[in-house]
Amino acid sequence: MSHRFTLFTGQWADLPLEQVCRIAQDAGFDGLEIACWGDHFDVDKALSDPAYPDSRRRLLEKYGLKCWAVSSHLVGQAVCDAGINERHQAILPPRIWGDGDAEGVRQRAAARMKDTARAAAAFGADTVIGFTGSAIWHMVAMFPPATEATIERGHQDFADRWNPILDVFEAEGVRFAHEVHPSEIAYDYWTTDHALHAVDHRPGFGLNFAPSHLVWQDFDPAGFLYDFRDRIYHVDSKDARKRLDGRTGRLPWGDPRRGWGCVSASHGDVRWEDVFSMLRFIRYDGPVSVDWEDAAHLKAYDISPRSASFDAAFGLGH
Repeated sequence: MSHRFTLFTGQWADLPLEQVCRIAQDAGFDGLEIACWGDHFDVDKALSDPAYPDSRRRLLEKYGLKCWAVSSHLVGQAVCDAGINERHQAILPPRIWGDGDAEGVRQRAAARMKDTARAAAAFGADTVIGFTGSAIWHMVAMFPPATEATIERGHQDFADRWNPILDVFEAEGVRFAHEVHPSEIAYDYWTTDHALHAVDHRPGFGLNFAPSHLVWQDFDPAGFLYDFRDRIYHVDSKDARKRLDGRTGRLPWGDPRRGWGCVSASHGDVRWEDVFSMLRFIRYDGPVSVDWEDAAHLKAYDISPRSASFDAAFGLGH
């Protein structure tokens, strides 16, 4: 079982989609994971202009590419976040930001996520990847102490805000793949388990497996894949490299004193052989999306399993 490799366009949103298509074709990708920002995929146009989704499909076909998933990380972040501020204004469409009133932003973001499900269905993509935001992430240090009831209220807030969104996803036949990531309702192993319970394990809510965010938190990406195997709706291949020497820390991106950073796949600490072995074991047959590049290198790990056991050759009489 060989996987289809796609290029995530979010890192290339300053370029027109057609230029990204040329880059992806030249690099040998099978398709794109298209971001709902830049000029790559316009949710409003997809719903207001019946010709728009078809025009996006024709553009992909021109370069021999397909799309199985669209990404709406930026708007999804604002659905649950407690502290809506200028950071959100910088990433949200002006219509979603509006006057900046926090609850208004959350409500408009939720409405846009529903529209994103409808737009993805019209386009022919069955998965939307994104973030959820979180009302309780800012309490992650647990001081001042956060009670169990406080944490539970945060998960209830997530369920209250996302269940109506997921109603639309399921009605449209589209799945939401939450990227487990710091600042989200699910950022590690146990918070992922808690988030799935919060929405009653409904089929519209699953996971985008992105091991870079797991490796620097010191837990095993392959083990995570196995335990949540029925919820892996999409795979991203971004890597991370840790360099913890007693002085490095959680500093801003690009600061050389930062103790970890995201890097191109196969240039960090993710054991890709283990990841692809587990993907085959759990029978994941969806796309593998590459943040940045290096698809050719990843394909070296994507080896189809033998049809016979390794020792069967000893009985062939050679």
